[in-house]
Amino acid sequence: MSQQIDYFAIAPPLVLAVTAALVLLLDAFLPRRPGTRTALGLVTLAGVLASLGFVLAQAGAGGELRTFCVPPALGGARPPCSFVVDGFTLVLAGLVLAAAVVIVLMSMTELAGGTVPAGEWYFLLLCTLVGAVTLPASRDLVMLLVALELVSLPVFALTALKRYDGRASEAAVKLFVVSVVSTAVMLFGLSLLYGMTGTVHLSGLAAALAGRAPIPVVAVGVVLVVAGFGFKVAAVPFHAWAADVYQGAPVPVAALLSVVSKASGFAGLILVLVTALPGQHATWGPIVAVVSALTMTAGNLLALRQRSAVRLLAWSSVAQSGYILAPLAVAGTAAAPGAVGASVAYLVIYAAMNLGAFTVVLLVSRTAERNDLDDYRGLALRSPAAGIALAFCLVCLAGLPPGLAGLFAKVFVFRAIVEGGAGWLALVMAVNTVIGLYYYALWAARLFTPAAAARPLAAHRPPPAVWPAMGLAVAVAIAFSLAPQLVLDMTSL
Repeated sequence: MSQQIDYFAIAPPLVLAVTAALVLLLDAFLPRRPGTRTALGLVTLAGVLASLGFVLAQAGAGGELRTFCVPPALGGARPPCSFVVDGFTLVLAGLVLAAAVVIVLMSMTELAGGTVPAGEWYFLLLCTLVGAVTLPASRDLVMLLVALELVSLPVFALTALKRYDGRASEAAVKLFVVSVVSTAVMLFGLSLLYGMTGTVHLSGLAAALAGRAPIPVVAVGVVLVVAGFGFKVAAVPFHAWAADVYQGAPVPVAALLSVVSKASGFAGLILVLVTALPGQHATWGPIVAVVSALTMTAGNLLALRQRSAVRLLAWSSVAQSGYILAPLAVAGTAAAPGAVGASVAYLVIYAAMNLGAFTVVLLVSRTAERNDLDDYRGLALRSPAAGIALAFCLVCLAGLPPGLAGLFAKVFVFRAIVEGGAGWLALVMAVNTVIGLYYYALWAARLFTPAAAARPLAAHRPPPAVWPAMGLAVAVAIAFSLAPQLVLDMTSL
């Protein structure tokens, strides 16, 4: 029995994989000149845009695309498939690729100095993107795990590519150890689920466990799976690695971890909990709710004490993970049908706000070795474009006007939580939102406070790629602030 492959369905990851191979070949044969780094970056950017074009074409075609399916002779009239392109897949893949455009532009800025090998960097980045685009389309446990590891493994090398940098090497080792442990924990949980149901397809798991009384082994498997994904999204109590890794990694890698890697982790978590285990909500719902409350609280409290810009964004990212997790706690209830959409909407808006902040951090890091918050004093006076862009992103993250995108994102989450009957979680989130206002406002105030002595950023002539990256991220955040309905329409899942 032969299996038909729908190449249009797998076009986005396939284009990225071909581009990765092309970049590696070009790096091997092109002469070692400064222009080669730019050429490799442009080839990578073209591959990402082509992949994004296929995602848009799939969205325009309408309907659901399915491939790598069980043959009809074995699977019946509607056999389960391992790769499915639906609304959820398109939103997450579009988010990843749009973020990748900004990260590639940031990478071109990072690599301008010539201290990091460009060919290896772009190859590893594209490999990560292949996994990130494949993961939301994965509909069996094996493909889900392989895609998640394809997202994670290249990031270790990306983190350590800044050779002879002790902090980068330390960050890479920490990330490697944490990821290996999380994979082992999650793999054990997935094996328990497979052992109890006899199927790896998510639809098969849902059918096998529907209407069944709670089974202790299944409950253990669910807990281990949630724990494994908790590592990936830096949720409490698996969050301790985030600040050290973000600070030690190059700034574009930190942005990659905070947006692309996080989006992939949440995509996998949503698929496993909502698609494969909806009948086990009584087991995982309270766990996710408690983890969400602890994550947002720990992230905000730890961010209060930070003086490093990257570490503050790292703990802020942990807190944002708590906000994204909150609607998932009620996603299995009939009272909150839009809970998954609320989480994805928050993730989409958060990506634009966070990437905008990271582009400015990258710009400042080129002139300030420590990149402390005090290095941002008077930034809006020295470089108005960068200072105002960062100020807007910070007020968005805080949920204050004129950054209405962040406010709308929190409203989406609040509504989903309250509709789902988790009023206590909404109260915890309200308190944490107030805590977050303090450190975002404190950083934003520094931008408009004159510094004693500082050279203007323009004197250092940053590579031009950083400006379109900043402009793109901020423009999307502004668009979401002006028309939040765009996000709601995209994420009505």
